[in-house]
Amino acid sequence: MIPGMNTKRRFSDLSDQEVVALAISSEEDDARIYRTYAENLRGEFPDSAKIFDGMAEEEDEHRRLLIELHQKRFGKLIPLIRREHVTGFYSRRPAWLVQNLGIEKMRDEAEMMERTAQRFYESAAARTQDAETRKLLGDLAAAEAGHTHAADHLVQEHLGVEEREIEARTAHRQFVLTWVQPGLAGLMDGSVSTLAPIFATAFATQNTWTTFLVGLAASVGAGISMGFTEAASDDGSISGRGSPLKRGIAAGVMTTLGGLGHALPYLIPHFWTATTIAMIVVFVELWAIAWIQKKYMDTPFLRAALQVVAGGALVFAAGVLIGSG
Repeated sequence: MIPGMNTKRRFSDLSDQEVVALAISSEEDDARIYRTYAENLRGEFPDSAKIFDGMAEEEDEHRRLLIELHQKRFGKLIPLIRREHVTGFYSRRPAWLVQNLGIEKMRDEAEMMERTAQRFYESAAARTQDAETRKLLGDLAAAEAGHTHAADHLVQEHLGVEEREIEARTAHRQFVLTWVQPGLAGLMDGSVSTLAPIFATAFATQNTWTTFLVGLAASVGAGISMGFTEAASDDGSISGRGSPLKRGIAAGVMTTLGGLGHALPYLIPHFWTATTIAMIVVFVELWAIAWIQKKYMDTPFLRAALQVVAGGALVFAAGVLIGSG
């Protein structure tokens, strides 16, 4: 093999046997993807899991028909050829990527999978000269085209209005537990805890670059600490708060951003200009925290604002007093 040479085959160069073998491996992959979706949904969304179970069974039936055709025309030995062996052939996104994006994204991905499979079977049927093969591939193209309707039927069968409402509430609750709560805790910690060291340094030195370095160090350090603490505190298996990795990322990133918000203005060399902008940023940060608490945590806005703004003001004042003293 010459390094860098494209070793993929063109679809137009495949034999009828290779096209059927490619279809078999593609159906196997799609069934496996649907079952992966089903298993990841079964605990929290059992009705949606049934939808993907049904779609996996459909793919199994297609694979069975294709294997029967291959045995009849070409024998029992099926060549190993997969999507990645064919130039320009449609590919599937990794199941782990899609399942991390939520249940609606899984349904959208399934619809796209059926459409690309339909186009493949239409192209394959158009190029074969064998009547039986052409008929089966045409039937499978029609079946894939009808899978969207079949999926709709499965949704109607397994997901009534009440089930959809339950799943929507469950998904929202999981989003809040996995992303919003740790992210909010991180934002509060990063915004409030870094106020004192940043403004103490600013008023003590009146050196913007030194203040920025202190703020950067405090923000990054707090983010790393908060991220690891959140990830290690609960594996989510009993509390149901979701992946510790996701929660750790949410907490760590938001902690860092919360501190950097009022550290970045000190890249401006003029002390009072930088300090004024930093104060405005702090005000925006604190009100943003209060808004998030109201929207996702059902905390009355005035109470949230009072708690956050009052606490932030005290920490800010402490930093200014210490730095000026």
